[in-house]
Amino acid sequence: MTTACYTIRELSEEFDVTPRTLRFYEEKGLLSPARDGQNRVYDAADRTCLRLILRGKALGFTLEESAELISMYDPASDNGTQLQAVIDKIREKKARVLQQKAAIELLLQDLDEWEQRSLKSLKALNNTRKAPMENPS
Repeated sequence: MTTACYTIRELSEEFDVTPRTLRFYEEKGLLSPARDGQNRVYDAADRTCLRLILRGKALGFTLEESAELISMYDPASDNGTQLQAVIDKIREKKARVLQQKAAIELLLQDLDEWEQRSLKSLKALNNTRKAPMENPS
């Protein structure tokens, strides 16, 4: 049985990231490609790790949060601890997003009110300018 191997170009293209991104994750210790001379050779575990990093990014997790969750993975266990940590992180993120959503909704309401006031003031100003002036003679 042969192990799947990937070049930096193959993973970059598959996940639509730059080779520099993969090298950055390697520098951070998140990916550990083998070396074949000067070439990096990624295995299935690196590919899975990259997928999880990018999924965490899409969910709004920091790189550190993703790294923490990934480091908890233990193929010899049922990963209940890791799953609970993921659930906790998701709930924290949802709470922050809901707070941001409430703040944005309040801001939108304020903007609507100011827009309506401004439109009303502009209309009154335009009506004043259009009114004929009385001739003082």
